[in-house]
Parts: sequence; C-alpha cells; structure tokens
Amino acid sequence: MRRIPYKYLVAIAFVCGLFMDLMDMTVVNVALPTLGRRFHAGTSALEWVVTGYLLSLAIWIPASGWIGDRFGTKKTFIFALTMFTLGSALCGAAWSIESLIAFRILQGVGGGMLTPVGVAMLFRAFPPHERAKASTILTVPTTIAPAIGPLLGGWLVDNASWRWIFYVNLPVGVAGLIFSLLFLREHTEPTAGRFDLAGFVLSGTGLAAILYALSSGPTHGWDSPGVLAALIGGVAAFVALVPVELRQRAPMLDLRLLGDRMFRSANLTMTMAFASLLGVLFLLPLFLQNLRGYSATETGAIALPQAILSILVAPFVGRLYPRVGPRRLLMVALSVFALSSAGFLIIDLRTSVWAIVALMAVRGVAMGFTFIPAQAATYATIKPQDTGRASSIFNTNRQVSGALGVAILATVLTQRATAHVHDALRGVTDQAAAQAAQAHGMVLAFHDAFAAAVVIGILGIIAAALIRDEDAAATMRRGAERPLEEPLAV
Repeated sequence: MRRIPYKYLVAIAFVCGLFMDLMDMTVVNVALPTLGRRFHAGTSALEWVVTGYLLSLAIWIPASGWIGDRFGTKKTFIFALTMFTLGSALCGAAWSIESLIAFRILQGVGGGMLTPVGVAMLFRAFPPHERAKASTILTVPTTIAPAIGPLLGGWLVDNASWRWIFYVNLPVGVAGLIFSLLFLREHTEPTAGRFDLAGFVLSGTGLAAILYALSSGPTHGWDSPGVLAALIGGVAAFVALVPVELRQRAPMLDLRLLGDRMFRSANLTMTMAFASLLGVLFLLPLFLQNLRGYSATETGAIALPQAILSILVAPFVGRLYPRVGPRRLLMVALSVFALSSAGFLIIDLRTSVWAIVALMAVRGVAMGFTFIPAQAATYATIKPQDTGRASSIFNTNRQVSGALGVAILATVLTQRATAHVHDALRGVTDQAAAQAAQAHGMVLAFHDAFAAAVVIGILGIIAAALIRDEDAAATMRRGAERPLEEPLAV
C-alpha cells in the first residue's frame, strides 16, 4: 500500500472544505435575479441571502480558533463541514425567501469555522520551512473556486435549476466528511483557557456590524441611519474589545499577536491585496454585463484566465520563495495589481474583449505572487500553540479587507456615476444621443473606480515594503532539520 505523509492528508481534507466555502461566495450572486422571480422577493430580501451568510461568518470566524484549540481541530473541522453541507442541502430545498435566508445563516456557521481551523491544521502539519509548499496547495481552491463560481452558477441557473447551485456542494461535502473522519488526527491545545464570553460577543458583534455597514453603505448611502448605526456600533465594539482582550490570559482574539512585526506587516499587506482583488472582481461583472451586454456565463469565462495563470505561476513562486523572500515577491505582486488596475483606465465600450482577458491573466500572476509568500510568511514567527488564534485574526482581516475593497470601489462608482452621467446629459435632447452619453458617463465612473483600485495597490506596495525577510527566515530555510513524520497507509 502507498504511504502518504499525514500533512498531505490534512491538505486534501482542507482543500475539499475550502473549495466549497470559496465557490459558494460567488456562485450565489449570479442566481439572485432568478431567486427574486421565484420567491417574488424584493431587493432588500435578496440582499439578506448574501448578507445573512456574511454576518454568520463574521460571528464564527473570531471564535473558531478557540473552539478548535479547546474541543479539537478534527472535531471542529468535521462539525464545520457538516454544518456547511447540511446548510447547502437545506438551501437547495428552501420553500421561501425567509427559509433560504435562515439556511444561509446556518451555512455561515460552518463556513466561518472551515477556513481558520483548516489553516491552523495545515500549518501545524507542515513544518515552517515547508509553509510555501503548503501555501502552493491552497492556491488551487483559493483561485479556482471564486473564478468558476459565476461560470458554474450561470450555467446551472440557465440549464438546470437554481437549487443546484447549493446541491453541487453535497458530493464534495460528503466526500470531505468521510475522508476527515478516516484520516485526520485530533489536536487540542492545553493553553486554550476558558471561554472568553466578552471577547466572543464584542468580536462577533463588531465584525458583523462593520461588514453589514461595508456591504450596505454603497447601496443605501453612508448617511442612512441603519448604515451609520452599524458602522459606529461596530467600531465601538472593536474599541471596547482591545482592553478586554489584552486583560485576558487566553483571549478569543489574541490581539497581542499583532505586536509581532512579521504577523502585523503581512496582515496589512494582505488587507490591500484582498481589497484590490475583490474590489476589481466586483467591478468587472458590472462593467461587462451592464455596459458591454455579456451574460453571467460569458463574464465568468472572461475572468477565468485569472485563476488559470495564478495556478500556473504558483509552483514557480513556491520555488522562488526560499531564495527571494516574501518582501520582494509581495512588492512585485502589489505593483502588478496596481498596474493591471491602471490598465482598466483605457478600457471602454469598443475595446477588444481580449484586452480584458489579458488584464485578468496579468492579475492572476499577481495573485500567484501574493498568496504563497503572504500565507507562508504570516505565520513564520507564530508559535504552534498560537496558530489557531493567529488564523482567526488572519481570516477576520481577510473578510473585512474584501468587504472594504468592494465598499470603496462601489462607493466611488456610485458617486462618480451620478456626476459623470449628469455632465454627459447636459444639453442632450435626442434619445439615442442621451443613451450614448449616459453609457459614456458610466464608463468614466468605472474608470474612477478602477483608479481607486490603483491607489489601493500603491498602499499595498508600501505595506509590503515594511516586511523584513529576516523575520520569515524559518520559512525560507532549505534542507532544514525536519520533524519526524508518521506516514499513514492509504
């Protein structure tokens, strides 16, 4: 029988869960118009299909590190997979928009725990000098799942049923559950401590409120009472969280970890990378579908080269990392993000679609140069017993960063669209000319939003410059002494 090292068994289990979690975030969006017609639901109700899942994630991501440390990473991961798979099945069987929202919240319980606990398991299984290899493995689901989500979702909605955007998770979830039950080992941390109720309430409430404000602000206006209340309440909760957590011996979110220079700088860099990545992925479908007239399936195909290039460059970056280090790789990555965002400033209604495909391919290269060094270096100086809580902070930051990028670019697009369209329509009376002028005004608004993405990329370059390669030395050593591994027979 073939004997597979345990670290690769952990990777297989985690990739199953991560693929479902990430794909689900994008596959649902293309089905929203169909769901609205099927359930006779308005825009506000449809928003909660996405927002309910997002808020559930926000509550459980900060708690996942402690739960895994206290009750065991295997039990927690299996529980998360079960909740996500069960939630997917119930979403597919939903009979009303209210039931669908409730089941999406249930899905979020599993989704909120899957990634932080999975990352903690993976980085405990791989020794520090192999973290780049572990990050290379993560590149496949991290890039492919969000990219094929709209493509698969559009095809299923057009050719099968909206219910299959949820049912498609079931075979992957069941296979992941069986595999995890058979091959994962239990791991608990004796330093987990007691449940930090105050930290759980403040972190969950604060993150949920901030994510709600960031997702609702561009649509409802930043001065609307609900958005303002959520934003102020979320910030207040996080301000109160700091002294509460610093007094705890075993806090829910160990903010002391941000005192580590490597961990702090890598998280700051990832803030800008995720904001740029998800912000542009938000803009592109709107531009292609609303202005260029492409379908959701065609839009997914146009964005697919980003994922393909990211996977193709990943092995190269993994080999380059020990020699070059995270600082220069991440500075190159954020530079490419900024330059590719700038490339969208010359895209208009007549530009060849192949130019857009090329820009997305370039952004795929930037993704490959970002994820591997950032994930490997982030945990370089984190002690094994702190990996679970470090993963909670990293994934909390990831959620906020993506929402922040979308909120910034959506706000710029909304506000500049009003101004540009107003200017373009000034003095125009002919209907055909008015339509052309309005389209031109929208193109200019998209250019302004892409310009904001350029600024985010430049800030990311500055953040990456703060990283010190010597802090990541443990992950860069080649041929370092390796801990004894016990292979499992499969």
